[in-house]
Amino acid sequence: MKFRHIATCALLGAVSCTAMADDPTPCATLVGATSSSTSQGFQVRDGEPVDLVSGGRTVHGKLLVFGDGGVFRAYWQPENSQEKYVLANAGTDKVRLVSTPPQGSPATNGEPGTQLAPQQVLSCPTL
Repeated sequence: MKFRHIATCALLGAVSCTAMADDPTPCATLVGATSSSTSQGFQVRDGEPVDLVSGGRTVHGKLLVFGDGGVFRAYWQPENSQEKYVLANAGTDKVRLVSTPPQGSPATNGEPGTQLAPQQVLSCPTL
């Protein structure tokens, strides 16, 4: 057996074991901020009010949306903060918040406007 076959098998084994063992518990939820009485979804558009809710604590924020050649990236920005966290897809209705500078140009005219259900956050920033 050649080294690359052994390395490939080892890598696939490690990835599959990690995938089965790695089922993180959500640390918060991103919800639309237009109604405080219910946990609701939100639209992916620039300036959309979106809150990060964890236990009994709510951090108010908004979405910033940037586009690049038809690809849109959504960022969550906490109120009174310069930090921006990209919503990195982690599965159905699950995201990771990753601090990173925006890429692309600011989206206009409410683009893309996609409706999302409340998003479970699997990696929470310290706020």
